[in-house]
Amino acid sequence: MTMHLKKWLVAMGLSLLTGCAAQAPNNEPSAFQLAAPHSILVLPVVNESVDVDAPNYFLSTISVPLAEKGYYVFPVHTVKTVLEGEGLYDANLVHSADPAQLGDMFDADAILYVTINEWDAQYIVVSTTVTVSFTYRILSGKTGEELWTASKTMKYTPDNTTSTGNPMADLLVMAVSAAITRAAPNYLPLTRQANYQVLYLDPTKLPDGPYLRPQI
Repeated sequence: MTMHLKKWLVAMGLSLLTGCAAQAPNNEPSAFQLAAPHSILVLPVVNESVDVDAPNYFLSTISVPLAEKGYYVFPVHTVKTVLEGEGLYDANLVHSADPAQLGDMFDADAILYVTINEWDAQYIVVSTTVTVSFTYRILSGKTGEELWTASKTMKYTPDNTTSTGNPMADLLVMAVSAAITRAAPNYLPLTRQANYQVLYLDPTKLPDGPYLRPQI
């Protein structure tokens, strides 16, 4: 083996080692893991949609998946009442308050901030698409440091393609079904899916909390 060939093989070996090192997984603990919160305070939701009921519907879906993840979750309606007693009636005002003060008020380790970006049903010809979109942030209730963030958009269009053999009747059925969906869209299944995906699935899933019940 010539000296030139030996040098080339050594250089190739170093290059491969360097490439492997660059692709090594990052095992550094996240800010959330370092903070290791036991409790999460869910604040009133900032609503950027036109549906005034959207925040209450959303709040009805978030506590259970957080609790099942292993965290103590402060009762959302009690939180709302306490904040209103402190003069914090508006969600935007609550979100702009000092996180450390909010954390101290409830003795909360972490605080969840949610913004509803979309919550609507769009009617196009003979179909209706229901859309929900959220931004999530968790801050430390001690320092205000951002511990975790995620966003999720979910869409659903009911399948109205059942055929009766009569094209005009099929169109009528599709139009009626779309009108019903538009008049009374069911946002809750989409919202639950969005919460589950950001809390339980990579790459945004939360670490298991200290109160996680062992699987039987």
